[in-house]
Amino acid sequence: MRPIVRHGTPVDLEGSENQHLKDDLDRNRKPELRRSLFQLANSVIPYLALWGAMIWSLQVSYWLTLALSVLAAGFLVRIFIIFHDCGHGSFFKSSRANRIAEFFTGVMVLTPFRQWSRQHAQHHATSGDLDRRGFGDVWTMTTKEYLAASRGERFGYHINRNPFVLFVVAPIYVFFIRQRLPAKDVGPREHRGLWMANAAIAAVAVTMGLLIGFKEYFMIQIPVMFFGGVAGIWLFYVQHQYENVYWARHDKWDYTTAALQGSSFYMLPKVLQWFSGNIGFHHVHHLNSRIPNYKLEECHLSDPVFQDVTTLTLRSSFKSIGFRLWDEDGQRMTGYAPARALRRAAAAV
Repeated sequence: MRPIVRHGTPVDLEGSENQHLKDDLDRNRKPELRRSLFQLANSVIPYLALWGAMIWSLQVSYWLTLALSVLAAGFLVRIFIIFHDCGHGSFFKSSRANRIAEFFTGVMVLTPFRQWSRQHAQHHATSGDLDRRGFGDVWTMTTKEYLAASRGERFGYHINRNPFVLFVVAPIYVFFIRQRLPAKDVGPREHRGLWMANAAIAAVAVTMGLLIGFKEYFMIQIPVMFFGGVAGIWLFYVQHQYENVYWARHDKWDYTTAALQGSSFYMLPKVLQWFSGNIGFHHVHHLNSRIPNYKLEECHLSDPVFQDVTTLTLRSSFKSIGFRLWDEDGQRMTGYAPARALRRAAAAV
């Protein structure tokens, strides 16, 4: 494994001189049953209580329902992080316990557990690899690819990268449509898991519809999933789409470098850090996905190497919306303007 360079200092996690870094990662990868159960309780119980409050609020004002749905969406994001950890096998020591928790939390977040876990594992294995794009990432063209693309291809790219599509349309499409359908490369086991999840989700919807009314159920479920989906997609987007992010061709790609340079540290206010299940420590998560979310901050603070990464704040992260293309020559994300300038210059020659 090639050493990475942070501010001129090589970091080789395989080197004996950095054994302590591997030790820090390994030490924090052990889940603690008490902490896992406590997090499960303080996420699921308030979420279900808020559902009860939203059912009651429909008799008072739908605006009150929508206000409560924003808070419920925060807990739903936290539940998704538990689902996510179970998919990595990091929430419980027992693989069976992880599978059971992943199934039930997956039903709550409308996500099929087996199919999603495989696709997300592919994301971890290929993140930052220009020659293996398309596995759980946001479609990113290089500047040269954009310039060589047809007008129709550029139009499609503009649509896909449009903030309204990314953060308004995508949450609805992903959680209500795409997650209901099998992926092209789905295997028999994942196919069964998908329909098991769909059947469980349908059973919950029918049960709630019979209890409180189908209209009332969807008046609650849709905004909760929408607000939760917007937050979830934003978190995923911003942690891999920033100016000095890491992308490399496969022959030069390195997993450790991709983790530390291709995943940001999203330093959120403490309350948002809590609701997002510490996923802002994304660089640590990509270094070792077996570390449970409640230990990511501990690992981050255990060594300066883990802290010497790109840090985004809530305010600075909004700059990422303007990044559209990867400039291979400049090794940074840019907007469309530099590419357009190059196209005009080429046309003038």
